[in-house]
Amino acid sequence: MKTLVIVTHPSIETSAINKRWVEELKKYPEKYTVHELHKVYPDGNIDVEKEQQLIESHSNLVLQFPVYWFNCPPLLKKWLDDVFAYGWAYGSNGGDKLRNRKTALAVSAGIKKDDYSEEGRYRYTLKHLLSPFETTFLYCNADYRSYFAFYGTENEPGENDPSASELNDSSANELEKSAQDYLNFVDNL
Repeated sequence: MKTLVIVTHPSIETSAINKRWVEELKKYPEKYTVHELHKVYPDGNIDVEKEQQLIESHSNLVLQFPVYWFNCPPLLKKWLDDVFAYGWAYGSNGGDKLRNRKTALAVSAGIKKDDYSEEGRYRYTLKHLLSPFETTFLYCNADYRSYFAFYGTENEPGENDPSASELNDSSANELEKSAQDYLNFVDNL
């Protein structure tokens, strides 16, 4: 079965990282289903049953998003709250649809990797900041397989993912390598 990649980026067209990852995933429709929440639900009204059926029809689940305020974009949080419902994702009444399903995260972190350390600017690792997602998957008895990250080169807080036109040659090479590394990560869940 295929891997379902839930992509949540409110402006994917202007993203360099997430957009490139999506382009690479879409080259292999036999292996990956790319499901872009902002395109499917521009009004934020999520069809819970449809989303649950989509997850059930795939063997693996990856959540792909840019780190926003050290968390996920609001639409992904709403999606998690709505879709991972009692009786479906967890609970004593048949809540086992994520049990043993391989799950992972793919995140773009605009901040430099060194800033995501106990000694860094923000005093927390990316692993620490993503722990609520890991805990959610563990709570639902999913088989959490960690995360894939692309760290940015921001010098100041508040900058977005660089657009493709803003990437220098070195960054563009890193981005291309990350797209291949990302597919390798997903293939080896």
